[in-house]
Amino acid sequence: MQVTIDPHSGFCFGVVHAIEAAERELQDNSTLYCLGDIVHNHLEVERLKNRGMVTISHEDIKTLHDCKVLIRAHGEPPETYETALRNRIVLIDATCPVVLTLQNSIHRGYMEMKKNNGQVVIYGKEGHAEVNALKGQTGGTAIVTGGENDLKQIDFTRPVRLYSQTTQSADGFKKVAKLIRERMEESATAHAVDFKSHDSVCGQVSNRVVHLAGFAAQFDLVVFVSGRNSSNGIILFQVCKDVNHRTYMVSNSAEVRREWFENIQSVGVCGATSTPLWLMEDVAGEIQKIKD
Repeated sequence: MQVTIDPHSGFCFGVVHAIEAAERELQDNSTLYCLGDIVHNHLEVERLKNRGMVTISHEDIKTLHDCKVLIRAHGEPPETYETALRNRIVLIDATCPVVLTLQNSIHRGYMEMKKNNGQVVIYGKEGHAEVNALKGQTGGTAIVTGGENDLKQIDFTRPVRLYSQTTQSADGFKKVAKLIRERMEESATAHAVDFKSHDSVCGQVSNRVVHLAGFAAQFDLVVFVSGRNSSNGIILFQVCKDVNHRTYMVSNSAEVRREWFENIQSVGVCGATSTPLWLMEDVAGEIQKIKD
């Protein structure tokens, strides 16, 4: 049985940047606070916890003073920076550059819509850390839609600026943009449709969709490694599953099942942008033991 790890899977640039920032700080400090899980992978979080990282909540940061807090790749709303300033907290800002650019774009869109009685709409997952930070750029007024069922929140007679959470599906974004434009055109009477969409899906994520579809098709079976709370992981797992029905998701090597591999000659191991290479190697090693 041949086992192959996808060389293009694993941490995206934004996650690598955040983890490297954390590791640099932990070399000189015994404790570093991180606002939320640094990555949606509990084993990587545990590894950094063992080095001195303490994961805190937004309620916790309000009680901290004179310390260092890391902002992860997802970014934070303006209120977090205001709290840090009041409490003399030094922020290690590891917001992904792609997310930071999107935050600035959404803020400009919000200021435009505020003048024109318009709406900012974000295609994403309500409650996700990145989306919370993006909503913060609009004073919490942005409408979040996960798909067609959520579009009823939008007033189609008013201007709309549409953006996407960076880890969402590019095809899903295009579908939502098309539906919004169509409904605005249906609702238009004497006024012109004022709608602009900004495809802010991260290129690393959208490129991986195409790559993983090709990767998954090469093997008898695919093992997708990801934390189950990773939005990106859920999307990319489904990409593999659509191409290869023998695709299984595991969060660690203990979840690998021997019975999956009966009469299997080739196995592909891949993962989400929040999956560390060492974890995919660990899963591949467990599969090799079954072979041996």
